[in-house]
Amino acid sequence: MFYGTRISLFIGIATVLLTGIAGTLLGLVAGYVRTLDGVLMRIMDGFMAFPALMLAVAITATLGPSSINAVVALAAVYIPRTARVVRASALVVSQLDYVESARVLGCSESRILWRHILPNCLGPLIVQLTFVFAYAVLSEAALSFLGMGTPPPTPTLGAVIAEGRDYVREAPWICLFPGLALLICVLGLNLMGDGLRDRFDPRRSAGEP
Repeated sequence: MFYGTRISLFIGIATVLLTGIAGTLLGLVAGYVRTLDGVLMRIMDGFMAFPALMLAVAITATLGPSSINAVVALAAVYIPRTARVVRASALVVSQLDYVESARVLGCSESRILWRHILPNCLGPLIVQLTFVFAYAVLSEAALSFLGMGTPPPTPTLGAVIAEGRDYVREAPWICLFPGLALLICVLGLNLMGDGLRDRFDPRRSAGEP
Protein backbone atom coordinates (compact mmCIF):
# COMPACT_ATOMS: atom_id res chain seq x y z
CA MET A 1 0.00 0.00 0.00
CA PHE A 2 2.83 2.41 0.88
CA TYR A 3 4.62 1.65 -2.38
CA GLY A 4 1.39 2.22 -4.28
CA THR A 5 0.87 5.53 -2.45
CA ARG A 6 4.30 6.65 -3.60
CA ILE A 7 3.44 5.92 -7.24
CA SER A 8 0.07 7.67 -6.96
CA LEU A 9 1.63 10.77 -5.35
CA PHE A 10 4.36 10.86 -8.00
CA ILE A 11 1.74 10.87 -10.76
CA GLY A 12 -0.15 13.60 -8.89
CA ILE A 13 2.96 15.77 -8.52
CA ALA A 14 3.90 15.33 -12.18
CA THR A 15 0.36 16.26 -13.20
CA VAL A 16 0.44 19.37 -11.01
CA LEU A 17 3.79 20.50 -12.46
CA LEU A 18 2.68 20.03 -16.06
CA THR A 19 -0.73 21.55 -15.40
CA GLY A 20 0.69 24.49 -13.47
CA ILE A 21 3.25 25.44 -16.10
CA ALA A 22 1.00 25.06 -19.14
CA GLY A 23 -2.13 26.42 -17.47
CA THR A 24 -0.31 29.46 -16.09
CA LEU A 25 1.24 30.34 -19.44
CA LEU A 26 -2.05 29.96 -21.30
CA GLY A 27 -3.99 31.87 -18.66
CA LEU A 28 -1.53 34.77 -18.53
CA VAL A 29 -1.44 35.11 -22.31
CA ALA A 30 -5.24 34.91 -22.59
CA GLY A 31 -5.79 37.41 -19.77
CA TYR A 32 -3.21 39.94 -20.90
CA VAL A 33 -3.17 39.65 -24.73
CA ARG A 34 -6.82 40.26 -25.52
CA THR A 35 -6.45 39.38 -29.22
CA LEU A 36 -5.58 35.78 -28.27
CA ASP A 37 -8.15 35.50 -25.49
CA GLY A 38 -11.05 34.34 -27.63
CA VAL A 39 -9.10 31.68 -29.53
CA LEU A 40 -7.38 30.19 -26.47
CA MET A 41 -10.50 30.12 -24.32
CA ARG A 42 -12.60 28.48 -27.03
CA ILE A 43 -10.00 25.71 -27.22
CA MET A 44 -10.09 25.37 -23.44
CA ASP A 45 -13.89 25.28 -23.52
CA GLY A 46 -13.70 22.45 -26.04
CA PHE A 47 -11.66 20.34 -23.62
CA MET A 48 -13.91 21.25 -20.69
CA ALA A 49 -16.99 20.15 -22.61
CA PHE A 50 -16.07 16.52 -21.91
CA PRO A 51 -16.45 14.96 -18.46
CA ALA A 52 -13.02 14.86 -16.81
CA LEU A 53 -12.76 11.13 -16.17
CA MET A 54 -14.20 10.16 -19.56
CA LEU A 55 -11.68 12.39 -21.34
CA ALA A 56 -8.82 10.91 -19.28
CA VAL A 57 -10.01 7.37 -20.08
CA ALA A 58 -10.26 8.21 -23.79
CA ILE A 59 -6.72 9.65 -23.89
CA THR A 60 -5.16 6.75 -21.97
CA ALA A 61 -7.04 4.26 -24.15
CA THR A 62 -5.55 5.96 -27.21
CA LEU A 63 -2.00 6.27 -25.85
CA GLY A 64 -1.94 3.01 -23.88
CA PRO A 65 -1.77 2.34 -20.13
CA SER A 66 1.39 3.72 -18.48
CA SER A 67 2.36 6.22 -15.80
CA ILE A 68 3.56 8.81 -18.34
CA ASN A 69 0.40 8.53 -20.40
CA ALA A 70 -1.70 8.86 -17.25
CA VAL A 71 0.11 12.13 -16.44
CA VAL A 72 -0.45 13.42 -19.98
CA ALA A 73 -4.14 12.48 -19.87
CA LEU A 74 -4.75 14.06 -16.46
CA ALA A 75 -2.84 17.21 -17.43
CA ALA A 76 -4.94 17.55 -20.58
CA VAL A 77 -8.05 17.37 -18.38
CA TYR A 78 -6.97 19.96 -15.79
CA ILE A 79 -4.94 22.46 -17.85
CA PRO A 80 -8.10 24.21 -19.17
CA ARG A 81 -9.49 24.64 -15.65
CA THR A 82 -6.21 26.06 -14.37
CA ALA A 83 -5.88 28.35 -17.39
CA ARG A 84 -9.32 29.82 -16.76
CA VAL A 85 -8.51 30.52 -13.11
CA VAL A 86 -5.27 32.30 -14.04
CA ARG A 87 -6.99 34.17 -16.87
CA ALA A 88 -9.70 35.47 -14.55
CA SER A 89 -7.09 36.78 -12.10
CA ALA A 90 -4.95 38.25 -14.90
CA LEU A 91 -7.94 40.11 -16.35
CA VAL A 92 -8.59 41.80 -13.01
CA VAL A 93 -4.95 42.55 -12.17
CA SER A 94 -4.13 43.92 -15.64
CA GLN A 95 -6.66 46.73 -15.12
CA LEU A 96 -5.27 47.90 -11.78
CA ASP A 97 -3.52 51.25 -11.36
CA TYR A 98 -0.04 49.96 -10.65
CA VAL A 99 -0.02 47.99 -13.92
CA GLU A 100 -0.98 51.14 -15.81
CA SER A 101 1.77 52.99 -13.94
CA ALA A 102 4.29 50.34 -14.99
CA ARG A 103 3.27 50.81 -18.62
CA VAL A 104 3.63 54.58 -18.34
CA LEU A 105 7.09 54.16 -16.83
CA GLY A 106 8.16 52.12 -19.86
CA CYS A 107 8.25 48.60 -18.41
CA SER A 108 8.31 45.87 -21.02
CA GLU A 109 5.29 43.62 -21.47
CA SER A 110 7.22 40.57 -20.24
CA ARG A 111 8.28 42.43 -17.08
CA ILE A 112 4.71 43.49 -16.39
CA LEU A 113 3.53 39.91 -16.82
CA TRP A 114 6.13 38.23 -14.61
CA ARG A 115 6.81 41.00 -12.08
CA HIS A 116 3.38 42.53 -11.53
CA ILE A 117 0.61 40.25 -12.81
CA LEU A 118 1.86 36.71 -12.07
CA PRO A 119 2.62 37.29 -8.33
CA ASN A 120 -0.92 38.56 -7.81
CA CYS A 121 -2.34 35.45 -9.49
CA LEU A 122 -0.48 33.04 -7.21
CA GLY A 123 -3.14 32.85 -4.51
CA PRO A 124 -5.95 31.48 -6.73
CA LEU A 125 -3.40 29.44 -8.70
CA ILE A 126 -2.03 27.67 -5.62
CA VAL A 127 -5.51 26.85 -4.38
CA GLN A 128 -6.45 25.51 -7.82
CA LEU A 129 -3.32 23.36 -8.03
CA THR A 130 -4.04 21.77 -4.67
CA PHE A 131 -7.44 20.78 -6.01
CA VAL A 132 -5.73 19.49 -9.16
CA PHE A 133 -3.32 17.46 -7.01
CA ALA A 134 -6.19 15.89 -5.08
CA TYR A 135 -8.26 15.27 -8.22
CA ALA A 136 -5.23 13.81 -10.01
CA VAL A 137 -4.61 11.30 -7.22
CA LEU A 138 -8.28 10.31 -7.22
CA SER A 139 -8.48 10.17 -11.01
CA GLU A 140 -5.29 8.10 -11.22
CA ALA A 141 -6.80 5.69 -8.72
CA ALA A 142 -9.93 5.49 -10.88
CA LEU A 143 -7.86 4.87 -14.02
CA SER A 144 -5.83 2.15 -12.30
CA PHE A 145 -9.02 0.61 -10.92
CA LEU A 146 -10.33 0.39 -14.49
CA GLY A 147 -7.01 -1.00 -15.77
CA MET A 148 -6.16 2.19 -17.71
CA GLY A 149 -3.47 3.59 -15.41
CA THR A 150 -0.07 2.24 -14.42
CA PRO A 151 0.04 -1.36 -15.69
CA PRO A 152 0.64 -4.28 -13.28
CA PRO A 153 2.65 -5.53 -11.51
CA THR A 154 3.41 -1.93 -10.39
CA PRO A 155 1.01 -1.24 -7.52
CA THR A 156 -1.03 1.93 -7.17
CA LEU A 157 -3.84 2.65 -4.74
CA GLY A 158 -6.49 2.10 -7.39
CA ALA A 159 -4.91 -1.16 -8.54
CA VAL A 160 -4.69 -2.45 -4.96
CA ILE A 161 -8.37 -1.66 -4.40
CA ALA A 162 -9.27 -3.36 -7.68
CA GLU A 163 -7.36 -6.51 -6.72
CA GLY A 164 -8.91 -6.56 -3.25
CA ARG A 165 -12.54 -6.29 -4.38
CA ASP A 166 -12.68 -10.06 -4.98
CA TYR A 167 -11.77 -10.65 -1.32
CA VAL A 168 -13.80 -7.87 0.27
CA ARG A 169 -15.83 -10.30 2.39
CA GLU A 170 -12.89 -12.35 3.64
CA ALA A 171 -10.26 -9.58 3.85
CA PRO A 172 -11.89 -6.13 3.73
CA TRP A 173 -8.67 -4.42 4.86
CA ILE A 174 -7.19 -4.93 1.37
CA CYS A 175 -9.62 -2.30 0.08
CA LEU A 176 -10.10 -0.39 3.33
CA PHE A 177 -6.57 0.84 3.93
CA PRO A 178 -5.89 2.08 0.36
CA GLY A 179 -9.22 3.90 0.56
CA LEU A 180 -8.19 5.52 3.84
CA ALA A 181 -4.87 6.48 2.26
CA LEU A 182 -6.74 8.26 -0.54
CA LEU A 183 -8.88 10.08 2.02
CA ILE A 184 -5.83 11.22 4.02
CA CYS A 185 -4.05 12.39 0.86
CA VAL A 186 -6.98 14.50 -0.29
CA LEU A 187 -7.51 16.04 3.15
CA GLY A 188 -3.80 16.78 3.59
CA LEU A 189 -3.52 18.38 0.15
CA ASN A 190 -6.42 20.72 0.84
CA LEU A 191 -4.96 21.76 4.21
CA MET A 192 -1.57 22.30 2.58
CA GLY A 193 -3.17 24.48 -0.09
CA ASP A 194 -4.76 26.74 2.53
CA GLY A 195 -1.39 27.20 4.23
CA LEU A 196 0.42 27.95 0.97
CA ARG A 197 -2.25 30.46 -0.02
CA ASP A 198 -1.76 32.33 3.26
CA ARG A 199 2.01 32.23 2.80
CA PHE A 200 2.29 33.41 -0.80
CA ASP A 201 -0.70 35.75 -1.20
CA PRO A 202 0.91 39.22 -1.70
CA ARG A 203 -2.00 41.00 -0.01
CA ARG A 204 -1.65 38.90 3.14
CA SER A 205 2.13 39.40 3.08
CA ALA A 206 1.55 43.16 3.01
CA GLY A 207 -0.52 42.88 6.19
CA GLU A 208 -3.93 43.66 4.68
CA PRO A 209 -6.93 42.15 6.56
